[in-house]
Amino acid sequence: MEEIEITSWLTLDAIKKKAKVVETVGNLQTGHDMSVFAMIEEDFLELSYSDSAANTLRRYENRDEFDLALEQRKEEDGEAKYADAQDYDEDDEDEDEEEEEFDVEDESESD
Repeated sequence: MEEIEITSWLTLDAIKKKAKVVETVGNLQTGHDMSVFAMIEEDFLELSYSDSAANTLRRYENRDEFDLALEQRKEEDGEAKYADAQDYDEDDEDEDEEEEEFDVEDESESD
């Protein structure tokens, strides 16, 4: 990984405008930093915006290193994927099935 300090958000914005954004981690409105993971041709980049520290541009050697850094930023920011996240989706499906089982005619027959 190569890293350089960038003094202006405008410089980072110009790079971001030309890149294909893969994912954004963090939010400057609710936190102090935001990382934008992006690609330009064969370059894997992390544009790190900060309102409390130096802004940086990181270039990763390959996709694996890039993906690892993305997961690390998510963990640092509290956005890491949870193993049981799928359980919530399954619960929603169960509720949908229960709603389908209810029939309006059943209610009128009991009166």
